[in-house]
Amino acid sequence: MNFSRQALLGIGMIIGGSVMLYAMVQQIGDSNEPQPASAIVDKPSPEQESPQPLTTDIETEKRILAEKQKERAARVAEQEKRAQQFLTEQEAAEAEALAKARAESQQYMASSAAAAEESDKSDAEKNDATTPIKKTSAAESAESETNTGDQQKAAQAQQEAQRQAAIKEQAAAKKLADSKKEAEAKRQADVKKQADAAAEKKQAAAEAAKNEPPKSPSDYQVKRGDGLIKLARQYNMPVEVLAQANNLSPSTSLQLGQNITIPSRKQVERLAREAAAAEQVREDKRQKEEALAKKSADAKREAQQKLSEARKEVKETDAKGSFGVQVALANDQAKADELAKKFKSAGYQVKTSPTSRGVRVIVGPERGKVAALALKDKINSDPKVNTTSAWVLYWR
Repeated sequence: MNFSRQALLGIGMIIGGSVMLYAMVQQIGDSNEPQPASAIVDKPSPEQESPQPLTTDIETEKRILAEKQKERAARVAEQEKRAQQFLTEQEAAEAEALAKARAESQQYMASSAAAAEESDKSDAEKNDATTPIKKTSAAESAESETNTGDQQKAAQAQQEAQRQAAIKEQAAAKKLADSKKEAEAKRQADVKKQADAAAEKKQAAAEAAKNEPPKSPSDYQVKRGDGLIKLARQYNMPVEVLAQANNLSPSTSLQLGQNITIPSRKQVERLAREAAAAEQVREDKRQKEEALAKKSADAKREAQQKLSEARKEVKETDAKGSFGVQVALANDQAKADELAKKFKSAGYQVKTSPTSRGVRVIVGPERGKVAALALKDKINSDPKVNTTSAWVLYWR
């Protein structure tokens, strides 16, 4: 019973130590996990993602980069300090748990040995008290063998307990070593990641500084594979600016051996402003054209509606004759036919009528003067025919 109680107590202590060790390893693992990109590497802001200004101060960029490297080094040192502190606390807890388990094992073995001796002594006294006659040599030999067997069993039990304790100590030591290796590997990975990010940023800054527009205009001879887009990216300028500096279209293909001008920084800035202004002018013009087109379409729609209403309101008393809308007076029949074709393509019924002053081009006829006036307003507002001189004519 004492053996079972002591064994359960020892197992419980070992399990508790293992749980505490696992929790501490998890805590160290969480603290050494790679931090989000926003904590390790400065996340590029929209200003940093956009093309660098053309007047970048290289010295300022270097100074800012050096300050950020110092901050990263300080963070790495702080992480290493925390990791070392956790490892120290973990080792102390592990050593305490192992010492406690070893002491309980020794206490259990000592108590087991004392209990075995006491049992042997009581058995011997009982045999002496209950046996009045002298033991024979055979009986003494049997008793000696029995005592020897009990001692061997006790020794084997003690050895087994020692072996189990040694196995547990080895497992705990291996687990501690593995946790140390894992923590060190994570720390080295974080340091390498931060170093790689810093190197990439430094290289990007160097490339940006290298590919900036020159301080003064320079001539460039086109090589195989060169194009306006490639050269614009190479010298960090908009392709429209490079094309404008050479009086070319952005979609123009360059010829091998062709000489082009690479504008200076000031020229790039000026051309960029001019391009932005020109784009604004084009946008304003487009908006005005759209407004005019919308206004013309509204006028045409309104004229068509009035024409439809006028045709519905025509009375029989107004239909004494037909009215047409004269849209032009051509010098000859060929010119009249050309104008008639244009009006027919716009959806109107057109006829020509020769007169002494020329050939009339007439749209219609319409019954009633009211409908003819509405038709005239529609023709004058129709952008497809582009005329404003239409007038109502009594046909017959």
